[in-house]
Amino acid sequence: MTTGTPRADVRTALVVTAHPDDVDFGAAGTVASWTAAGISVSYCVCTSGEASGDAGRDAAEMIRVRRAEQRAAAEQVGVRDVMFLAHPDGAVLPSLDLRRDITRVIRTVRPDRVLTWSPEINWSMVATTHPDHRAVGEATFAAVYPDARNPHAFPELLAAEGLQPWTVRELWLADGPRAARDHAVDVTAYFDKKMAALHSHASQVGANTTLDDNIRAHLAETARRHGMGEGALAEDFQVVDTS
Repeated sequence: MTTGTPRADVRTALVVTAHPDDVDFGAAGTVASWTAAGISVSYCVCTSGEASGDAGRDAAEMIRVRRAEQRAAAEQVGVRDVMFLAHPDGAVLPSLDLRRDITRVIRTVRPDRVLTWSPEINWSMVATTHPDHRAVGEATFAAVYPDARNPHAFPELLAAEGLQPWTVRELWLADGPRAARDHAVDVTAYFDKKMAALHSHASQVGANTTLDDNIRAHLAETARRHGMGEGALAEDFQVVDTS
């Protein structure tokens, strides 16, 4: 049974993640459903995913590869605006600097809805609860409320950059505790787009021959938990009214 009540008047959305590929594992089907409905979606990736690959790999080349993969993945689900904040992969903190950088993006994009990762631990799937994910979630929540709407928060954004305060009306949290996830999105029709986005991250999933089956099984289990019909696939979130 879903209890989340997403707004029906959303025209713009911003997804804030820690790493390239986070959105594609956690929410690409949902994003595809949004762009299909005419919602303009932007991505803000707080690192460049450089803390991955073999021990001897060149960090600059890894950054180039992972940024290119995320842009290609975004295209698969109808997103063309992708930004990278270049905070250090594996060492993200919910600092004032990160809050300011995300606030800058919010005031620039002016989204009705923001989707990010929960600052809470998902005890049901600890493997997805990366410290960077939680740090980005905490910083994004602070940027949504109160920073982006407060003209006295990071006054240089207004004085030097002319970025007016902006109120985000709705926050979606991914990968939080299961009991908190009150809204499921039926992504059955968008499974192929989600998988195309995921396969764009060849440096991360290229050798995974069971990826499609594993993702389908996970989405089917999510749909069952939310009482959807047989054969349905779903992604679920905690939806918060921040208006």
